[in-house]
Amino acid sequence: MTSYKIVVDKSTVPVKTGDKVAETIRRYGKAKVEFDVVSNPEFLREGFAVEDFLKPDRGVIGVRSQRPVSAMKEIYAPFNAPIIVTDINSAELIKHAANSFLALKISYINALSLLCEASGANVQEVANGMGMDVRIGRRFLDASLGFGGSCFSKDLSAFIKISEQLGYDFRLLKEVQRINSEQMDRFVKKIVDTLWVLKEKRIGVLGLAFKQNTDDVRMSPALDVCQRLLKEGAALRVYDPKAMDKARSVIPAATFVADMDSVAEGCDAL
Repeated sequence: MTSYKIVVDKSTVPVKTGDKVAETIRRYGKAKVEFDVVSNPEFLREGFAVEDFLKPDRGVIGVRSQRPVSAMKEIYAPFNAPIIVTDINSAELIKHAANSFLALKISYINALSLLCEASGANVQEVANGMGMDVRIGRRFLDASLGFGGSCFSKDLSAFIKISEQLGYDFRLLKEVQRINSEQMDRFVKKIVDTLWVLKEKRIGVLGLAFKQNTDDVRMSPALDVCQRLLKEGAALRVYDPKAMDKARSVIPAATFVADMDSVAEGCDAL
């Protein structure tokens, strides 16, 4: 660096990372020029990245001074999205806080699904009724195997660790992790309770990636279920519109069928 620079942290990082970046530059920058470190977290969803990039619902700019604000706003001007200017620490926390809250919302509806099953209620109808409340909203209220992928799991664990380092035991988020983990156990138990013996039973599986519109199978709940069923001796027929190639290396013993309609053929469960 030989002249003033704006250094932008785009990745999801622990709070106070901006401070460390600034200190590193101060220590090792030979020319000792002025600079600003900016936190500008990204909010792109896998499978919807282009849409989210072109039509963001907000931009977050975390700064120590006002000097870089105009340049950052100029970058985002064509996207016509609201811009939040805050301090760096707040900007860094926003991304972890948002993802952890969404994970909490998923675990909440999964816990609620147990009450629905026990009482004979329909969790989808309950979620629809809840979601019509504008304070709550319908998104992320779908009972499921639990959240997977590299983002929620990683960010949730990171936020818990960050909280501990700052002197707070975020027990609520630890409970979110526990509910998410137990949801998988409950789902497999439902299959076992229905079929009794899984050995040589044919089971169809629709969907292998951790979410729709992506081939990302990292920490996929669907593949976790597949591996457990294969371990019990089940024969799997599986299909995913995008993730077949990547899933083959994870569950090579499964039968990969050509289209969705063929998955259930001759199966004992789907």
